[in-house]
Amino acid sequence: MARKVSWGVLGAANIGLEKVIPGMQRGELSRVDAIASRDLAKAQAAASKLGIARAYGAYEELLADPAIEAVYIPLPNELHVPWTIRALEAGKHVLCEKPIALDADEAQALVAARDRTGKVVAEAFMVRHHPQWRRAREIARSGAIGEARAIQTFFAYRLLDADNIRNKPPGGGALYDIGCYAILTARYVFGAEPTRVVASLDIDPKFGTDRLASALIEFPGGRRLTFTCATQLPNCQQVTIVGEAGRVEVAIPFNALIDRPMRIMVDSGVDLVGGGAKVEEFPVCDQYTLQGDAFSRAVLGEAPLEFPIEDAIANMRVIDAAFRSAKSGGWETP
Repeated sequence: MARKVSWGVLGAANIGLEKVIPGMQRGELSRVDAIASRDLAKAQAAASKLGIARAYGAYEELLADPAIEAVYIPLPNELHVPWTIRALEAGKHVLCEKPIALDADEAQALVAARDRTGKVVAEAFMVRHHPQWRRAREIARSGAIGEARAIQTFFAYRLLDADNIRNKPPGGGALYDIGCYAILTARYVFGAEPTRVVASLDIDPKFGTDRLASALIEFPGGRRLTFTCATQLPNCQQVTIVGEAGRVEVAIPFNALIDRPMRIMVDSGVDLVGGGAKVEEFPVCDQYTLQGDAFSRAVLGEAPLEFPIEDAIANMRVIDAAFRSAKSGGWETP
């Protein structure tokens, strides 16, 4: 039986309790052994519910646990960089939630921390580990739909709770929370970095965060990503990758379900009623399990880290440019 990496979790955020920890617990190479919260009772309740052996009432206590090899961090966005650095300096490998920072300059400090400590550090973008995205990228790059020229993405949910961290500055809002997925997946599919960005944000007057964000992002060779993301519209997710000879649609691109197969559709575009459409189905899987095991594999030295921290910084630069554009009203360069 393969050795499992011992993981600890800093914070009792819902994404960790509901998605990431259960996914990692199903992994072949990952074992969650400790969780910390600034509220000990909250940590103990989470540990009891999820079958985690140890609960701590301070993040520092978990980082001092010599048995913990790797740490997953789902803290508020403004705490990502400082606690990632502290965890690295405590001798832990770190998988930190997206977005990795509030801006690229802040994120750059993680490169020095990684190099100084020799530990593995990465941003937690689970979608790149799901086979539906692997296949979508393969099709887009294979020439099966001709040269991929445009990607259109829509991602929305409805959240009106003023106390929710996603509705609070400085790290809340649509662009930080879900616009980052649109940018990341376009970079993933095109295999390139954007050259310029123009964006528009609608700011909620009560929350002070962007509730609607749209952008046009230009890639080398005239390729384009257009996206809209929203935090106050009905649940909706759509991604269409369009090439010169067809298109790929990812049906549930970001919150892939774990209780049924996921599907993508490949359409030659011969007509408007799906005459050239073929559906590809993927076996049931959990992208959080796949993400955890991929990181654990890097910790164990069994495989290189596929998406190093430099990739997270590159994504952050595009987010920065989108924020600058929303203020300047013009094109900005990442």
